[in-house]
Amino acid sequence: MALKGTLKDFGIGDILQLIGQQQKTGTLHLRNKDQEVRVGFQDGHIIKAESLTRKRKELIGAMLVRAEIITETQLEAALEVQKRTLKRLGDVLVASHALTAERFQHMAQLQVTETLYRLFTWKAGTYEFVQEPVEPGPDGITPLRAETVLMEGFRMVDEWPVIRKRIHRDDMTFERVKALPPPRGSDEGGELGVIGPSERHVYEEIAVGRDLRRMVDLCGLGEFETCKALYNLVKGDYVRAIDPEGRAPVPEDTRLVARVAGPVGRVAVTMAVIAGLAFIATRWVGAGGQEPGASRLGDPAAQRQIAHAQRVRIEAALEVFQLEKGTLPERLDALVDAGLLLPEELRYPWREEYYYRRTAARQFILLPPVR
Repeated sequence: MALKGTLKDFGIGDILQLIGQQQKTGTLHLRNKDQEVRVGFQDGHIIKAESLTRKRKELIGAMLVRAEIITETQLEAALEVQKRTLKRLGDVLVASHALTAERFQHMAQLQVTETLYRLFTWKAGTYEFVQEPVEPGPDGITPLRAETVLMEGFRMVDEWPVIRKRIHRDDMTFERVKALPPPRGSDEGGELGVIGPSERHVYEEIAVGRDLRRMVDLCGLGEFETCKALYNLVKGDYVRAIDPEGRAPVPEDTRLVARVAGPVGRVAVTMAVIAGLAFIATRWVGAGGQEPGASRLGDPAAQRQIAHAQRVRIEAALEVFQLEKGTLPERLDALVDAGLLLPEELRYPWREEYYYRRTAARQFILLPPVR
């Protein structure tokens, strides 16, 4: 499988999805200026992700110390034992009862996911996938589905701008304003504006003088999930965000377009990626690149679910467009001009061939591109 090029031509989401759908085993090498990341795949699942240019503070030992799970003294002792025995750091720490195996596994998994999701912020770089046997990482993470990483990565890219309007400085501190409501059966979180387990965990970690950087370290949820939880708490008036100057940040735009643009953007990206990968996979299969019997289009049930979400959310965007313009657009590209989508989210060269029509029953229909 020859897969090599630049991220401007073929995005990180496309690459992960294609490797996952084709259930390939090998190493994906990604480079961007002074950064280099290697992602290991086993049968299409991600089994490790490591930054070759990782800073000291991003090492698993430093993460454990900053999270106050272990002390600096415990880390230094474990590193000495590791040098003598060549055992994994996690095994040494667990054997010395510095922490439980479950706690170390969680932090190792977090380190990998943070490395992966950071790739979605890359605007340029190169990639190369090499088919080869891949050994699991030294920390033995739970394999990740490429499709799951893809969806989470796009969700983060979509929601970050909204979150950053309130949680916009690393040196911000926070103050509890009122108690959280009692948990409910549907108190699952995961969406902007919802109070769930993550928000409750972050709420308990808030303390006088504890800034955002410290909150991210202590909560063990990752930068995005911690910031999103703080955004939800601030938005619900449970917590007050304080700038270093002592001022509360200005609330984000609450216009309908601002609220709708995020979900529409995420759906459009997902739609383009799936359609693009189906096209790429078909071309690749035609060239003899796929083993007999392998699936061309991935999980049909998952695609139906995504398609349903696309239809609902794109219709919502069109309603907003019609509300502002007084008419429906001639094609989806007009949503970019209206500010409902970003240009790079429709970067495929055949995007101009995507049209839609509305029936009397107010149904939205996507017509496939003409090849």
